[in-house]
Amino acid sequence: MTYEDALAYISRLGRFGMKLGTERTRAILDRLGNPERGLRGALIAGTNGKGSTAACLASILQSAGRNVGFMPKPHLISYTERIQLNGVPMSEREFVRTLEELIPTLDAIAADVGQATEFEMLTAMALAYVAPRVDRLVCEVGLGGRLDATNALDLGVAVITNVDYDHQKYLGDTIEQIANEKASIIKPGNHVITGCEGVALEVVEDHARKAGATIWRLGREIGLESTARGWGGHSLAVTGPGFEHADLSLPLIGDYQPANAALAVAAAEALGDATADAVRKGLASTIWPGRLQLIASRPRVILDGGHNPAAMTKSGAALRRLIGRERLVPVFAMLSERDPVQLLEALGTLDPAAAVFTEPSSAAGHAISADRLAASYGRGGEAVKPPLAALARARALAGPDGNVLVCGSLYLVGEILAETD
Repeated sequence: MTYEDALAYISRLGRFGMKLGTERTRAILDRLGNPERGLRGALIAGTNGKGSTAACLASILQSAGRNVGFMPKPHLISYTERIQLNGVPMSEREFVRTLEELIPTLDAIAADVGQATEFEMLTAMALAYVAPRVDRLVCEVGLGGRLDATNALDLGVAVITNVDYDHQKYLGDTIEQIANEKASIIKPGNHVITGCEGVALEVVEDHARKAGATIWRLGREIGLESTARGWGGHSLAVTGPGFEHADLSLPLIGDYQPANAALAVAAAEALGDATADAVRKGLASTIWPGRLQLIASRPRVILDGGHNPAAMTKSGAALRRLIGRERLVPVFAMLSERDPVQLLEALGTLDPAAAVFTEPSSAAGHAISADRLAASYGRGGEAVKPPLAALARARALAGPDGNVLVCGSLYLVGEILAETD
C-alpha cells in the first residue's frame, strides 16, 4: 500500500461523510486492547480556539519534558498533521504501516457495528500510533463533543474553550443545546477548564457538578492580564489556584489568543506539568499555522482558518486593529454545509475594499461556487479560479501597501499555504 492508496482507503466512503456516535470508535479501541487506557492529557472542545489552546498546551508539555501525542484537526496540508509525536507529524510510511495494521480490526468492526468513517479511522490510527509512545495526549475534539469519536477518551482534563453558533445542523439551534453537546466530554472526576460565559457557562457548570468534576473558569479561578505587541503577539500573566506565571511571551497574533493560552496554562497546571520554565518556554515557542498567520509582505498576505461567523468576526476585528484603515482585500471560499448568508455578513464586517471569491480544489464538489458567492455578496465581489489566481488578483487589488486575508475555509488556507510555502 502506498500513501496515496492509504488516503484512498480511508476516504472511500466520502471525505465529507459523517456518522456521529462513539460506538464504532469504542469497539475498535476494545479490539485493539484499549491502548488509550491510563493516558493522561486533555480533551479540548469548543466552538473556536480549540486548536490554539491545544497547540499551546502541547508545547508547554513538551517543554516540561513529556513525550506528547497531539491530535489536531483538521489538517491544513497533509493528513499526517493529525497524528503528531512531540510536535512532529508522523511520516507517510508510518501512516501507511499504522493503517495496514489496523485494517483487520476495521474489517471485523464493519461486520459487527458498521463501517468506520474516515474520522473514526484517523482517530483509531492516532491512538494506536501515539499511545505506546507518549505519557501525555492532547486531543482536539472534531465536531461537538457528545457524539464525536474522540469522546471515547477520558484523559483526566476536559477543556471547553467557548460556545458560539456553529454546525447547528448537528449540534442544535441554541447556545444551550450546543453547550450541552460540547460539555458532554466531561467525565466523572475530570478537571474542567473553561472560557465559556453566560448560559454556556451555566451548562458546563451543571455537567461538571453532575460528574463530580473540579472546574476552573477563566475570569474567576483563572486570572489573565495581557498586553498586545502588534505583529509580535502578546505579553501576558496567568494566575490560578496555587499558581502564578508572569512575564510570558506568546507569539500568536489575535487579541483572543491570550485567553486560549491561559486555558492551556491552567490545563498544564491541572496535569501537574506547569513548571515556570515549561510554561515560559512552551508558550514562547508555540506555533499554530493558518490562524492570522503572516506569510508575505508588500502586500501583506495573512491566512486565517476561522470558518464560522464568530471566528471570522473576531479574527477580522483583531486584524483591523493591527492594520488600521489600510486597504484590505479578502480571498474567500466556503463549504456548502455552512450558511453563506451568515459568513458573508461576517466578511462584510472586515470593511474590505473588494473581495475575491474562489473554490479550493481540495474541497471539490463540496464548496459553494465562487460565482454564487460573488453574486450574493455584491459590493465589488468577483469570482476567480483557481485559488492561486484568486490570490494574485487580490494582491493586485490590495496594492503593495495593502493587505490580503485568505479566509472562510481551512481547505482554502491549506491549499494556499501549500502552494506558497
